[in-house]
Amino acid sequence: MTTQTSFPGAGALRETGKLCQLGIDVVRTTFRRPFQLREFIQQSWFIVSVTVLPTALVSIPFGAVIALQLGSLTRQIGAQSFTGAASVLAIIQQASPIVTALLIAGAGGSAICADLGSRTIREEIDAMEVLGVSPIHRLVVPRVLAAMLVSVLLNGMVSVVGVLGGYFFNVIMQDGTPGAYLASFSALAQLPDLWISELKALIFGFIAGIVAAYRGLNPAGGPKGVGDAVNQAVVITFLLLFFVNFVLTTIYLQVVPAKGS
Repeated sequence: MTTQTSFPGAGALRETGKLCQLGIDVVRTTFRRPFQLREFIQQSWFIVSVTVLPTALVSIPFGAVIALQLGSLTRQIGAQSFTGAASVLAIIQQASPIVTALLIAGAGGSAICADLGSRTIREEIDAMEVLGVSPIHRLVVPRVLAAMLVSVLLNGMVSVVGVLGGYFFNVIMQDGTPGAYLASFSALAQLPDLWISELKALIFGFIAGIVAAYRGLNPAGGPKGVGDAVNQAVVITFLLLFFVNFVLTTIYLQVVPAKGS
């Protein structure tokens, strides 16, 4: 009689492997035909409907807080002329993709997880597999692509709204100079700053969609299991987003030289 032993963390490692395998399957299945265009459009519209208003409302105070904090700091060190560049770069490079990803994961990802989880406990996923229909191709791929598309679009909206909010609060609340705010931004910002922001949003949307789909396809069982899966999906996505953001920011700062250096 043999007994199986497992080292501490084996379950987490196994789950991580399954999550990565799902991501690989989604990437490979994305190019399979026919493409589920109707499902993709429906999911894109649904994610936009549940995220666009909260994202806009969050981006305004987010940009304001960054502008006010940086404005106070630059005034203390005598560098008021760089307030615009510092606040805008902070919003575009860091705040905008993070805010977008958090809303995508919290609103869109939880809805995706709940939908797939309810289908799983009703054995709809098993029925599709019995009929020879791939649940990944039919259900997961359109949802992941929709999350990626909406993330990129919302990131642009957050960048614009956040920059305008920062401009307003810096100029109106802190008596900043509009010309200096814009001049410092144009002097230090560069186009790759926008590209890294959009790339982050794209990757964050992919991660949010994959994690939500994985937890939705593997609930513990019953309605309570679906609720637990939704909570787990949001928490796991948040942790992964901050880690991936750190890695991407580190690589970007090492690869792309700062303007004027």
